[in-house]
Amino acid sequence: MKLRPSALLLPLFLLLAWLLLTGSASGGNVLLGLACAVSITAAVAALRPLRARPRRLQAAIGRCWHVAVDIVRSNLAVAGIILGAARRPPRVGFVSIPLDLGDAHGLALLAVILTATPGSVWAKHDAKSKELTLHVLDLQDEAAWVRTVKQRYERPLMEIFE
Repeated sequence: MKLRPSALLLPLFLLLAWLLLTGSASGGNVLLGLACAVSITAAVAALRPLRARPRRLQAAIGRCWHVAVDIVRSNLAVAGIILGAARRPPRVGFVSIPLDLGDAHGLALLAVILTATPGSVWAKHDAKSKELTLHVLDLQDEAAWVRTVKQRYERPLMEIFE
């Protein structure tokens, strides 16, 4: 079995967290932290049988910027909705979005993106019909939401994971 450099990230992170939490870098503490880090990593590996195989990591890095900008914009929009709720109450609703994305990691990342963006929450995914139900705080135009999710998020995730 070939050891990938990324396989060392979790045990190193766990060891660093152990040392920071205990506040000591003595030899015994490092050995105990290393033993815990290796055993936890081995136990967690059995729980994760499906490995992610992203194809275009450079595209993923670019997507991070777009998602960060969308989150800031959405925060401002939600603040405006909340502060202006007395003048015009928001039109809360659900949108059904047909998805072409089939990769489990891509779907999980899409769920994180949509839920982390204020004003929208991943409500349901029907794997059989490949349909996502999205809860939207202020639903003005369903077609715009479908276009946004499919073009801005789903298509790039398909490039990365499929």
